[in-house]
Amino acid sequence: MKPPAPASVAEPARAIPLRHETDVLVVGGGSAGVAAAIAAARAGARVMLVERTGSLGGLASSGLILLLLTLDDGRGRQVVGGICQEVVDRLAARGAAYFPAASEWGRGDRELVAREQRHGLVWGRPPHVVRYSVAYDCEELKFALAELAREAGVELLLDAWGCDPWLEHGVVAGVLFESKAGRFAIRAQSVIDASGDGDLFARLGCAHESERVLPWQWFVLGGVDDADAAALRGRGFRTVGEGRVLMPWGATEKISRAIDATSPEDLTYAELECRRRVMAELDQLRKDDPAFARAHLCRVADALGITESRRLLGRRVLAREEEGRILEDGVALTGHWTKYGALYSIPYGCLLARELPNLLVAGRCISVDHRVHHATKEIPACFATGEAAGAAAALAFRDGIAPAQLDVAKLRAHLLEARAILA
Repeated sequence: MKPPAPASVAEPARAIPLRHETDVLVVGGGSAGVAAAIAAARAGARVMLVERTGSLGGLASSGLILLLLTLDDGRGRQVVGGICQEVVDRLAARGAAYFPAASEWGRGDRELVAREQRHGLVWGRPPHVVRYSVAYDCEELKFALAELAREAGVELLLDAWGCDPWLEHGVVAGVLFESKAGRFAIRAQSVIDASGDGDLFARLGCAHESERVLPWQWFVLGGVDDADAAALRGRGFRTVGEGRVLMPWGATEKISRAIDATSPEDLTYAELECRRRVMAELDQLRKDDPAFARAHLCRVADALGITESRRLLGRRVLAREEEGRILEDGVALTGHWTKYGALYSIPYGCLLARELPNLLVAGRCISVDHRVHHATKEIPACFATGEAAGAAAALAFRDGIAPAQLDVAKLRAHLLEARAILA
C-alpha cells in the first residue's frame, strides 16, 4: 500500500543573493506604489519600485478601470491634488483624458450631468451634480507613470514578485523577490507595502482583516456606431478613442460566488469564468444592438477587478463615524465616489503597521473599516495615500528615524508644499 503523501515539503536552506540596497523600497507598481516611489525620490531618498508585471498602474491600467473616481467632495471642491493631479495634467496634455471644466463642478444642470454619466463619471443617488472625475486611456497612463517615475529618479524593476520580507533586530530589513533569474533580495531602510492585497504585512504576521468579493473583468470595445448614443442607452461608458466604449463590471452579477482574492484556486475560477462571460456579453451585444454589429474587442483587462481582500489593522483604524472630520494628523483626503459631500481625512496611523516601525502601507489595503474602504480604495485616494507614505519614508530616512517616529506636522507641511490637499 502506498504511504500517504506528506502534508508539507521541507525547502532546503539556501543563500539568496543580495541584488540591490536602497533607502526606500516600494513593492507594487499600482497608483499607490508609483505615487509613493515618486514622492520618496523627490524628497531625496534612493528609491526602488518593484512591480510584478511588465507595466505600471495596476487596476488603473491593466485592470481597465479607466475612471478616476473622484478628485472632489461632490460639492464642487477638489480634495485630491498632488501627484494625482500631475498625472491628470500629463494625460490631458496628450489628449488622453476627459473631465469636466472646473466651472462645471458641483452644478446640477441636467444636460451636463447626463454628459458626465455617459462617461461613467457620476454615481450614487440623485439629485446628481457634475463631479471632478476623469476618464482616460490606459496605455497613456502607463506611459505617464513611467515618465514621472523616471524623472524623479526612481529605480524601477519590473517582472519581479515580492514574496518574502525578512526581519532583523525587530525591523523589516528587506524583501525577497522571485523572478525569471531566480530568487534575490533587496535590502532597505523602510519598506512600503503597495501590493494592493497586503502581501507583505500578511507574511510578516501583522494584524489585518480579510473580505471576500465578487470579481469582474472590464473590457473596451471599438468599432461602435455612435458611441455617445450607445452610452446614452446604457451600453457601457464613452471612453477616450473614436468609436470606443468601456464596458464596466463585466460579469459581477453572473459570477456564482464571491472569492478570496488571495487564493490561487479562487482566482483561477474567476479569471476563466469572467473571460467566458465577457465573450458571451460581446456576442449578446452584437446580436441585440445594431450599433455593436461590427464592434470588436480592443482589450480585455489583464487584471481582475478586485475591490478588496486584506486590510491592515494599523496604529489607527479610520471608522465610518469619522466622516467629515478634518483630523490634525491627516495626511490624505478623499471624497466618496457614490456620496455627495462625504469626506474622509486619513490619519497617518492608517499607513503604519502596529508591529513594525519601518513598514508603511499604501493603497486599497490601508487601515480603515469596511465602510470607509469604499472611498479609500478608489484610484485618486490610492494616489494620495501613496504620496503620503513615500514622503514619510523619505523624511524619516533623512532624520535617521523609523517612519513610526516621524513628526506628523513635518510630514503634513511637506505634503502641502507638494500641492497635496489636506483640508
